[in-house]
Amino acid sequence: MIKTNLTVISKFIFLGFTYYPKVEVIVFVLCLLMYLITLLGNIILISITILDSHLHKPMYFFLSNLSFLDIWYTSSALTPMLANFVLGKNTISFLGCAIQMYFSLAMGSTECVLLSMMAYDRYVAICNPLRYPVIMNRRVCVQIAAGSWVTGCLTALVETMSVLHQSLCGNSIINHFTCEILAVLKLVCVDTSRVQLIMLLISVLLLPMPMLLICISYAFILSNILRISSVDGRSKAFSTCAAHLTVVVLFYGTALSMYLKPLAVDSQEIDKFIALVYAGLTPMLNPIIYSLRNKEVKAAVKKLLIRNPLCAF
Repeated sequence: MIKTNLTVISKFIFLGFTYYPKVEVIVFVLCLLMYLITLLGNIILISITILDSHLHKPMYFFLSNLSFLDIWYTSSALTPMLANFVLGKNTISFLGCAIQMYFSLAMGSTECVLLSMMAYDRYVAICNPLRYPVIMNRRVCVQIAAGSWVTGCLTALVETMSVLHQSLCGNSIINHFTCEILAVLKLVCVDTSRVQLIMLLISVLLLPMPMLLICISYAFILSNILRISSVDGRSKAFSTCAAHLTVVVLFYGTALSMYLKPLAVDSQEIDKFIALVYAGLTPMLNPIIYSLRNKEVKAAVKKLLIRNPLCAF
C-alpha cells in the first residue's frame, strides 16, 4: 500500500472508456478479437519454430522470442481490462497494478532491444553470409536474447519502483484502461521531475539508441543489396528484411508517440487509443506479417496443418 498524510490507497479505479459506453463495447469486442488472434498466431509461430528443423536458425529463434514477448505483453495489458468488463467492475488492487505495470514495461522494453538485435542478425546474414553461421552461433543467439530480457526486466523494475514509491494525493482514479506508467504518474502529488528524468533516460536508452542501431544496420544492408547484380538476389534480400522493417515501424512508431512526446501535450483519450494499438494491434500483426512475407514460415505452417488437421479448426 501507498500511504499519504490522510489516505491509504489499496486499489485503483480505471476510468477507461466509461464516458463513451457505446465505444466501450466496441473496444471490448475489438480487444477480445485482437487478443485471441494474437494468442493463436504467436503460439503457431512458436510451435513451428520448435517443431520444424528447417526453422532452427537464428532469425526464427529471435522470432519465437518476439512471439513469446507479444503473448505476455498483450496478456498483461488487455486481460485485466477484458476481465473487468465481463465482471462489471473497473478496479485493480495496488499489488495487481504494480504487477501489471511491471510486466507491460518489461515486455515492451525487451522488445525494443530484441528488435534491434534482429536487425543486427539481418545485417550479418546479408553482408557476411559466409561467416553468418559462425558469427551467429547458438551461444551468441542465446546471449543476445538473454541480454535483451535482462535489460528489459531491469529497466522496467527501475521505472515501476520509481513511480510506485511516490506519494499519491489520495486520488485512486486512473484515467486509462490499464496501469500505464504515465497515467499512474499523474496521481503523484509531489515533484516528479526526478522520476521523469529517470523515465526519459530509460526511454532514450530503449528507443532512439536501438533505432539508431537498426538504421545503421539497414544502411549497410541497403548498400550491400544495391551491389547485388541479379534481380532475384535483390528481391530475396529485400524480402528477408521487409517483415522486420514493417514490425519495427509499427512498434517504434506507437512507442515514440507514447513515451517521447512533449510533456505539454496531454491528450488522454488519444493516448488510450495509441495504447490499444501498442498493446493489441501490433502484437496481433507481428505473426501475420512474418507469415505472409516469409515462404519458409508459410511452408512450415502448411506442413503442421497437414500433420495435424485438427489445428485448422
